[in-house]
Amino acid sequence: MSRSNEFILRESQRDSASVQLAVSQFISKTYGWMFVGLLVTGFVSAWVVSSPSVLQQVLENRSVFYGVLIAEVLLVMGMSALFSRLSSFAAMLGFLTYSALNGVTFSLIFLIYTMSSISQVFLIAAGMFGGLALFGSVTRKDLTGMGAFVGMGIWGMILVGLVNLWVQSEALSFGVSAAGVLIFSGLTAYDAQRIRSLAYQYAHGGANGGGDLLDGRKGAIFGALSLYLNFINLFLSLLRLFGNRRS
Repeated sequence: MSRSNEFILRESQRDSASVQLAVSQFISKTYGWMFVGLLVTGFVSAWVVSSPSVLQQVLENRSVFYGVLIAEVLLVMGMSALFSRLSSFAAMLGFLTYSALNGVTFSLIFLIYTMSSISQVFLIAAGMFGGLALFGSVTRKDLTGMGAFVGMGIWGMILVGLVNLWVQSEALSFGVSAAGVLIFSGLTAYDAQRIRSLAYQYAHGGANGGGDLLDGRKGAIFGALSLYLNFINLFLSLLRLFGNRRS
């Protein structure tokens, strides 16, 4: 082998190693931020439940409760719409703020379900999420079609859920929760694959000096937001199916 060919081979191997390292770092940051978001939600939920005055405001003042819900929706919509214009710091602040707001509404599950059932369902959801995320990351099957399918399923869930606000059917509520488990399971696998694909895009962009692709931190935070939403909704769907309500 000539020296020039040896040089090209060494450079190719070095580039491949640097890309793999960048991919691993991006994925680690994404799941790390998701974990931070869950910690913030858990901390805020525990604080609300342990503070009688704050809990009373959330329970008795509908404007506070619905104001928090509306703020959550607007925050996610705003972050998604302004993705290209947000700095990584603004994305981080938005994600942590959303996690904290979600902790306020999330605190109500501790008043509805027993602590033991919440813990059990959380472990089940964590196991399912981990397995599905691993599958989505390693499978070579293209899950793009699944993403479109579960996306339509989410809209169907929302519409049926709104109808059930008036119908108040337990059977319909059970069906929505069961559908939620299937839909957010599929979405978890799909997003895990999408995040791995994005990781390669950011890695190659960084290696080639690819402008905005260098800001992998912002991409990791938005990936974490997707995974966070999937986990929370998977957990809530399972809790509605298997959780034991307080008497």
